[in-house]
Amino acid sequence: MESWIRVVILVACLFPALVECRVRHFKFNVVMRNKSRLCSTKSIVTVNGRFPGPTLYAREGDTVLVKVVNHVKYNVSIHWHGIRQLRTGWADGPAYITQCPIQPSQSYVYNFTITGQRGTLLWHAHILWLRATVHGALVVLPKRGVPYPFPKPQSEVVVILAEWWKSDTEAVINEALKSGLAPNVSDAHTINGHPGPVSACPSQAGFTLSVQSGKTYMLRLINAALNEELFFKIAGHKLTVVEVDATYVKPFKIDTIVIAPGQTTNVIVSADQNSGKYALSASPFMDAPIAVDNVTATATLHYSGTLSNTPTTFATPPPKNATAIANNFLDSLKSLNSKKYPAQVPIKVDHSLFFTVGLGINPCPSCIAGNGSRVVASVNNVTFVMPTTALLQAHFFKIKGVFTTDFPGNPPNTFNYTGAGPTNLSTKNGTKVYRLPYNATVQVVLQDTGIIAPENHPVHLHGFNFYVVGKGLGNYNAKKDPKKFNLVDPVERNTIGVPSGGWVAFRFRADNPGVWFMHCHLEVHTTWGLKMAFLVDNGKGPKESVLPPPKDLPKC
Repeated sequence: MESWIRVVILVACLFPALVECRVRHFKFNVVMRNKSRLCSTKSIVTVNGRFPGPTLYAREGDTVLVKVVNHVKYNVSIHWHGIRQLRTGWADGPAYITQCPIQPSQSYVYNFTITGQRGTLLWHAHILWLRATVHGALVVLPKRGVPYPFPKPQSEVVVILAEWWKSDTEAVINEALKSGLAPNVSDAHTINGHPGPVSACPSQAGFTLSVQSGKTYMLRLINAALNEELFFKIAGHKLTVVEVDATYVKPFKIDTIVIAPGQTTNVIVSADQNSGKYALSASPFMDAPIAVDNVTATATLHYSGTLSNTPTTFATPPPKNATAIANNFLDSLKSLNSKKYPAQVPIKVDHSLFFTVGLGINPCPSCIAGNGSRVVASVNNVTFVMPTTALLQAHFFKIKGVFTTDFPGNPPNTFNYTGAGPTNLSTKNGTKVYRLPYNATVQVVLQDTGIIAPENHPVHLHGFNFYVVGKGLGNYNAKKDPKKFNLVDPVERNTIGVPSGGWVAFRFRADNPGVWFMHCHLEVHTTWGLKMAFLVDNGKGPKESVLPPPKDLPKC
């Protein structure tokens, strides 16, 4: 009998008689299905038999209920990436952080309200490497009657970028953990589930985006890949960027965008050609000496009336180390900062934190391939150890011995972070959180380290949006660099790339009580321990406190 997970999604308002809202009912089945890609077939976990999974639509202000029934052999949890989960951390989804995972034959209802957010986000599995195939778009439409702050496009299309392995991804990471070495890179990138023709399988079909000359289209771009930042471009067409991570930005035109795992970007494309076929491409961005899947995924923008045998116009994708092209996009991002959508950047900072992020090497006597060592990752030299009881449960029920609140706010040892590095490459293991009082303002500087090799790190903070106030190359200078910070209209995000051999600074207000994960969204680095959590205390009264857990909260 085929294994399956059934997911029922109901979108409704808590008080339908008092407020106008859209009530939507969805029934999702996640099944083990055979999928053919790259001229081979393998069995993968999917939602409704589809890769990528179906798009969930809701409106700002809606309450979303998601019932997940697990019938596969793996434990399961689902994360609603970018949803702030105000006081509802129980619905956030990262396994062993806000919930114990949903075990086989068990179920759980995710219940959260979308408050003050609209735009493109994503949902994905948040346990093991299941995110490789268990992911989909989460589109939050504005409230009824509220227009976009830019000319409304005539059509909208979800475009999900991802990776594909010929082999089972769980086997890939398990073999890597056993050996102590890095896992195999993916075999292809995909655009809406298809790589397009590649040398390994030239007959592989690609996704087709049909357009009509003279019309405008909004592409809701999502990077659901496990381990790769990606360039995206369309031959012969400019992209007008209007939103990132479900926050509006000052519109600007550009040829190529870069999008890290977990990030989203909305672009407007004008079908300003009379006819023809034009290639969409997704290719890797990695400006460090790290192995990547160097296969470019392609799709086709096909003008109405163009014959199918018309040659496709291609554009050469950027080199994988095209830092200047990436920075051209990243440096152009500014908050809309209008009267309706202000940039509420904290000016005064209560907690100024400096976190080093990078790799290390720890002993592993059983790791024969690694000569008795294994590659690990850390934040401030702490390799995070996943607990066996969820952190939020331990915090709420005051269960002792699960975690400590002594996560260091600064590196335990200072060194040339972007230079040769220390001679001791080992890290400390621990389940540590950094404690914040309710409503505190926080500045976090994330500093890449050159231990083993410098590398890009897209870091995602659960439970909050933040403002990216500065970035640079080399070692962060606490005296000089803050003088250049943008405190007027910095871009607002939930996932930010730490540049290879550099640093990035962001600010947020800790106005959401609970336990909130922060981790690298390269799944290999998360697996190796590049993660930590913030514990935000309750404020005054029930409206500033974590809601009680639901009765069906999974047990470990």
